[in-house]
Amino acid sequence: MSKKIVTFGELMLRLAPEGYLRFVQSDKFEATFGGAEANVAVSLANYGENAVFVTKLPSHEIGQMAVNSLRKFGVDTTEIVRGGERVGIYYCEKGASQRPSKVIYDRAGSAISKADIQDFDWEKILKGASWFHVTGITPALSESAAEITVAACKKAKEMGITVSTDLNYRKKLWSKEQANKVMTQVCKYVDYCIANEEDAKDVFGIEADNTDIESGKLNREGYISVAEKLTSAFGFKGVAITLRESISANDNKWSAMLYTDKNAYFSKKYDMHIVDRVGGGDSFGAGLIYSLLNGYDNQAAIEFAVAASCLKHSIEGDYNMVSVAEVQALAKGSGSGRVQR
Repeated sequence: MSKKIVTFGELMLRLAPEGYLRFVQSDKFEATFGGAEANVAVSLANYGENAVFVTKLPSHEIGQMAVNSLRKFGVDTTEIVRGGERVGIYYCEKGASQRPSKVIYDRAGSAISKADIQDFDWEKILKGASWFHVTGITPALSESAAEITVAACKKAKEMGITVSTDLNYRKKLWSKEQANKVMTQVCKYVDYCIANEEDAKDVFGIEADNTDIESGKLNREGYISVAEKLTSAFGFKGVAITLRESISANDNKWSAMLYTDKNAYFSKKYDMHIVDRVGGGDSFGAGLIYSLLNGYDNQAAIEFAVAASCLKHSIEGDYNMVSVAEVQALAKGSGSGRVQR
């Protein structure tokens, strides 16, 4: 039986040059949609769950395009509030070799950033839900968005719903000091925290010893220490840390750790050749939510989440369009890329 999972955030219009063209080379952009929590909802809908995405979007045609981009994957959009004047936009230039990808935001004044706390009846929205998920991007959008995020997490906790957050620090949206203040409030209500090697340091000043993010050198014991410190600070049930080793913009090594009940579970490591890395963390979060909700043991849960995210890196756009069977096949060892006949 499918489970109701609610995610809350901003859905944006993504404008990207074709292929690996740079912004300054391009005379046309491909228009798709994406956003951290919306990406999670699409993954979960593709896994057969009842994924409900909550946001505010204008009632004009571009807002409807955004809603339709979710509907076609089976995401429940009935709780999306219509109103406001604009859909947030982000421009994405794909990196290659030693040239990194580049993102430019044009989201100031978007409908969700100007939403009012009265726009959302969280008791009604969350009724019957098993899980609520939000990221650190949403409260970074505005003071009102932060207020709504905290209220949603508090209500979910009161209703006995499992709450997860991905710290997802975005320096283009807010300062480390602002992130620390707000995410400290959010994390009071969080059961599972997702981070990468930079987020814990940027938001809470917690970092792994003997690790150089730029060089790609990782220290397993250091990440266990980070997870222990986060758990000690907030009482999390679990902390998941994604571990990306960047060789170039196209080639990364990818793995993760789940820390829960004072034990650390490390996934196997994938050598990835990247098609599109946007949404990689969101697909990991969705994989973790799905596996934990469906009774996977801790090792199997982290393996499923990493395999799901590995597959996302091979897919154009924000959304991870894979099935449970495809993720399970990779998690169990079918990573050769041979034609499936």
